[in-house]
Amino acid sequence: MLHSMNLNASPFERIKSGKKIIEIRLFDEKRQLLNLGDIINFSRLPDSEELTVQVLTVKVTGLLHYQTFVDLVNDLPMVYFGYPDDSDRDSFIKSIYNIYTSEQEEKYGVLGIKIKLI
Repeated sequence: MLHSMNLNASPFERIKSGKKIIEIRLFDEKRQLLNLGDIINFSRLPDSEELTVQVLTVKVTGLLHYQTFVDLVNDLPMVYFGYPDDSDRDSFIKSIYNIYTSEQEEKYGVLGIKIKLI
């Protein structure tokens, strides 16, 4: 099955470079449709100067279910998210909560989508 998702510039570039192999999302209705082997087209959200949309295509190679973002991030090496292993986990977790609320997290749980660039 083919899925489409949007990404900000930084995570898009980390996936494009091959550094990021885990995408973090809520386990909401849209992500509950994901299965191993599915294809995701990630569209890079354009900057104010950009006129074209960039798209990356990845294959889903793993689905990691967790109750909280803290549990997910603390269970995996930071390199999976495209950062050096000595990166500040607390700052990374805080950045996730700038996108998702704790109420959303509690309602849906979270998902680590293991991906491979194709």
